[in-house]
Amino acid sequence: MMGSHEAAVNRIATAVKTLYNSKESFRIFHGSTNSTRPILKDHIIDISTLSRVVTIDIESKTASVEPNVPMDKLIEATLEHGLIPPVVMEFPGITVGGGYAGTAGESSSFKYGYFDQTVNSVEIILANGDIVTASQTEHPDLFKGAAGALGTLGVITLLELQLIQAKKFVRTAYHRENTVHDTVAVTQQEIANPANDYVDGLLFSKTHGVIITGRLTDERPESSTMQTFTTPWDPWYYLHVKEQTLSEPLCSPIIEYVPLVEYIFRYDRGGFWVGIEAFRYFSFVPFNRLTRWLLNDFMHTRMLYRALHGSNTQTGNIIQDLSLPYSTAVEFIEYTSEKLNIWPLWLCPLRAMNPPTFHPSTTQPGPGDHAKPMLNIGLWGRASSDKDTLVSQNRDLEEKLTELGGRKVLYSQTFYTETEFWKLYDRKWYDSLRQRYQATTLPTVYDKVKTDLKVTKPHMSLTSRVCSWWPFAGLLGIFFAIRSGDYLLHRRPFWRYKSLFLDPKTGQKDLVLA
Repeated sequence: MMGSHEAAVNRIATAVKTLYNSKESFRIFHGSTNSTRPILKDHIIDISTLSRVVTIDIESKTASVEPNVPMDKLIEATLEHGLIPPVVMEFPGITVGGGYAGTAGESSSFKYGYFDQTVNSVEIILANGDIVTASQTEHPDLFKGAAGALGTLGVITLLELQLIQAKKFVRTAYHRENTVHDTVAVTQQEIANPANDYVDGLLFSKTHGVIITGRLTDERPESSTMQTFTTPWDPWYYLHVKEQTLSEPLCSPIIEYVPLVEYIFRYDRGGFWVGIEAFRYFSFVPFNRLTRWLLNDFMHTRMLYRALHGSNTQTGNIIQDLSLPYSTAVEFIEYTSEKLNIWPLWLCPLRAMNPPTFHPSTTQPGPGDHAKPMLNIGLWGRASSDKDTLVSQNRDLEEKLTELGGRKVLYSQTFYTETEFWKLYDRKWYDSLRQRYQATTLPTVYDKVKTDLKVTKPHMSLTSRVCSWWPFAGLLGIFFAIRSGDYLLHRRPFWRYKSLFLDPKTGQKDLVLA
């Protein structure tokens, strides 16, 4: 398999070198995307064939993986050996390369950091066509800089990932709190508990917060509750958590046992909760358990992203992840509640990140000027349908975020001016990397994330205008989603009802029924 990998990389490197010699910029085509930014046309380098798990080394607990391997395919391969990555993105279609080149913080990131912090090395094609390996000991500046730089320093073609021992279940605890302040405070307490492997939170309102902790385990008491989230009749995860914690006060947390991979991909159906927007768009369709069951094929994140890009309806929503110091997180949530009234919110605690970096990083609060942990707030919901008002809402949001010492996760659109953007990030460091590694012909990070307001209001043909009207835009999105065939991937996912492990004592496969 390594031979076919090398042949594919050499072909890509030749194409990159040709564009470099003609001084032409390019963008990378992966085959799919979990970004909410508009897709732009440009010279394209197609790396969609780099989608294999090349090797898994059980002794070193590492995996060599091509960048377009999605999380579900990666987990399926590593579980054959009783291993999992320490950080797994919660949507099964997010790729390894996307996790490295973007910013991927998940419920284990308080412990292990961002996904790229669990990567040992990367193979990268520089903009001039050279193929190099970057790690903490070889080209360490490139290794650090390329993480989170959105592919603007070169083309990632292979990654060596760290792995840890898998367990059969996640013992999940739901801790109910009644104020935003207490929810944030208890989140800080739980990340300090070494027994926890996973910590995240949901804020359903100012008076209903839930901190969710998870612990890997092979043991499940016979009297315990087992919960799954992948069959069409299973609840969406956030609705389940809300229902379980409606009554208050709770004297002790609610405990459930969830099969490992069902836990990892628990937010897939419904895309956390943004899937509800499809029901709001087609408002004649009620939002209930029966309709969620009937429309289950369309409610997985792969299909939701296909529909989003196919319909081009993302302009009416705010889809942002915003990371803040713990000392200002409550104030920021109060601001979003007053100005946007978007609920629920996702809370994801993040390990401290040393600058320079394009990942969120802070030294607040003191004492000392060393990096501190941050709290990511997932703000995903309906905003103004008027484009000028939507831009104003986003601009105000960015201004408040900066005021409170926060940073955006750059998978989504930004509305900063170029001057504002580079006040937040170390341009001198970044430009020196681009010079050193011949990347000046590639788009910059700002080029990739900026919202060009002139582009968002093009002259539209009659056909384009009709396709942007209700309900044609939504129907077009459904058409593109169906045409992708992605719904077939989730009808019988490998993690439904069972998880596959290798018994370390017998060497036999251990089939765990959910």
